[in-house]
Amino acid sequence: MKKLMFAAGFAALSLMACNKKEDASSLIKDGASTTTETTTTSTTTDGVTETSSSTSAQTGFPKIAFNETTHDFGELKKGSKGEVEFEIRNEGTVDLVIIDAKASCGCTVPEKPTEPIKPGKSAKMKVIFSANSAGLQSKNITLTTNTEAGSEVLTVKANVTE
Repeated sequence: MKKLMFAAGFAALSLMACNKKEDASSLIKDGASTTTETTTTSTTTDGVTETSSSTSAQTGFPKIAFNETTHDFGELKKGSKGEVEFEIRNEGTVDLVIIDAKASCGCTVPEKPTEPIKPGKSAKMKVIFSANSAGLQSKNITLTTNTEAGSEVLTVKANVTE
């Protein structure tokens, strides 16, 4: 009886923890991200050194794009692993930050980029799927970002055979 009560309590806590939603835009002051860059240059002419400094500010939201949002591994044997790298591109004018990457199941492990993605640049995000259960599988990876939407969803699929 104690084991049953413990299992029920653990299941209830697990479900509540998975339903936590984070919105990246709530982490951004005044609804838009801001990046400030200061550049200092020095020039020497006839023994006189002149120093100039310029500051530029980026405001707005980054725009995220992917090489694919759904990856199908096809058939995988039970007990094997599938690995894919999603390419994340920043098509906006400010740095893109992947704040968090969470999978819908413990059998799927995303490895998010640790550095901000500069405008016009891209980064790879590796996702490893462990084929633990037979049958058709579909797992979501939710990215919490500093984009206007605040989150993006990627999907991996597989038909796991015995």
